[in-house]
Amino acid sequence: AGGGPLLPDSVLFEIFLYLDHVDVLSVGLVCQQWHAVARDEFLWKELFYRYYRISRDVPRHPAAVSWYDEFQRLYDTIPCVEVQALREHNDQVLHLSFSHSGCLFASCSKDCTVKIWSNELDISLQHSSNMRPYNWSYTQFSQFNSDDSLLLVSGVFVGPHNSSSGEIAVISMENFTLLSRVRNKPYDVFGCWLNETNLISGNLHRIGRITSCSVLWLNNAFQGIESENVNVVKRLFKIQNLNASTIRTVMVADCSRYDSPDLLLDYEEQLAASSTSTCKVFDLGSDSEEEEAKPKQAPEPAVQELPADRGVTAEDGLQKLFDDIMEGRMRRPMTETELETRVAELFVRNRTKPPELNLLPTDSNSKTKYLIFTTGCLTYSPHQIGIKRILPHQMTTAGPVLGEERRSDEFFDSLDHVIDIHGHIIGMGLSPDHRYLYVNSRAWPRDCVISDPMQPPPIAEEIDLHVFDLKTMKEVKRALRAHRAYTPNEECFFIFLDVSRDFVASGAEDRHGYIWDRHYNICLAKLQHDNVVNSVAFSPVEQELLLTASDDSTIKVWRSPRALRAREARKPRPRKLLFSWLMNQKS
Repeated sequence: AGGGPLLPDSVLFEIFLYLDHVDVLSVGLVCQQWHAVARDEFLWKELFYRYYRISRDVPRHPAAVSWYDEFQRLYDTIPCVEVQALREHNDQVLHLSFSHSGCLFASCSKDCTVKIWSNELDISLQHSSNMRPYNWSYTQFSQFNSDDSLLLVSGVFVGPHNSSSGEIAVISMENFTLLSRVRNKPYDVFGCWLNETNLISGNLHRIGRITSCSVLWLNNAFQGIESENVNVVKRLFKIQNLNASTIRTVMVADCSRYDSPDLLLDYEEQLAASSTSTCKVFDLGSDSEEEEAKPKQAPEPAVQELPADRGVTAEDGLQKLFDDIMEGRMRRPMTETELETRVAELFVRNRTKPPELNLLPTDSNSKTKYLIFTTGCLTYSPHQIGIKRILPHQMTTAGPVLGEERRSDEFFDSLDHVIDIHGHIIGMGLSPDHRYLYVNSRAWPRDCVISDPMQPPPIAEEIDLHVFDLKTMKEVKRALRAHRAYTPNEECFFIFLDVSRDFVASGAEDRHGYIWDRHYNICLAKLQHDNVVNSVAFSPVEQELLLTASDDSTIKVWRSPRALRAREARKPRPRKLLFSWLMNQKS
């Protein structure tokens, strides 16, 4: 009935019950003769929309050739079958990351080790590095560089309960030796690669009780073996933080593929692309590239707005503020926190370098990259996404350690764009083409007012998964929902998500991992653990393989039904011995 494995009768029996004009008797008849209807497009279209409860305004996936094939894809290619449980960690597993080749992956844990695994037919442990000798408390994040020769590992220092210091280690994949270590503060900056040999770390300088300055540094991975005459570190950006906020969770997005994404999420753009170009059709269950043409449109400016009174000097503003206080012209007495914030705002107004006016890339071959991170302006809980463009000349440690010379009125760097989430951000992930940013957040109550930055609003148990188009800087689609979290603001922790070409997956505090389809915005699978699921990771070369990591100290391996059949077919079958055949011939 059209190539590939057919859907079982039991599945057809269940799904045909969703059609109003089919009763139980006719279902039985259909299940016996379903070969005849397997290519009835009207039937499969009705079946698809009703079974998955999708609005009819949602078109079919742009690369699908039929409704039958699309139904089969969502049934047969979801990595929802557990095939292996890895129990080599003896504490909570916090993070997973694949190499770009898909041959290896790394895991970080509260047991203070980073483990390297070989991704073969059966996954096996290849190496384990214990970071306790370096005074680490635990490992929390890892990332392979672009050619998979180096592994960045981020960890937390042993210290008092409220300590925020961390460190980044670089490990060679050739012989698993430690090449360098870089201080990272706060520890939940995590760190990331900018290119093959340079990584980004953070530092935090306190200015007042709730005011600080975050400095982002570019570091050479080979600091321990470079010549004394070559710079191994350079300051990238210096950004002021207000109301106890800090920069955290840095990542880098490459803008070069924005005009040829793997999947356009805007349905109108999909229609325009399909009508103006001939799209290459590919198997939606495989990982071959889809060529799509993006219609050109005039980019809208997405620049952070500057205060209307920017022309007022800091000195004049401060003098006016003090005069208003002394002469009783304030509507109400200012608290110490409010006064500190107001003075900091006045100081930074004339000491900040203006943002880039043309943030959106216009050249598809642009070498520009975006530095993306969580931040805030109202309270310490991360509730905004900051975006800062990194220009080509900034992507090396060559030049002055403190970066380009600055005028006195450019003491701080401004953000080029800010996305306000109105909730506590607990996870971020980029699509493989870096066109879309997926954000896990727990919403604040509508119309809430924050009067004390140390008392953020309560957060919802439901996790919203937002999607932002980094080419237009706009939110696309409605937020995905299904997963939940229960910890309050002060105990809230990061839940890592991952995005493949067709799917997005996330952990949750409800002891499950979740998988959604990116095009249809529907939840396709729940993957069970015995405790909180902290991280998920798709294989970059095989999206039908997914890993999940949990507080239950296990890593689970999930494959699709289709991948399982192919895996079983590759297993060697036992062969009869020659002497057995000879004995049978004798008898």
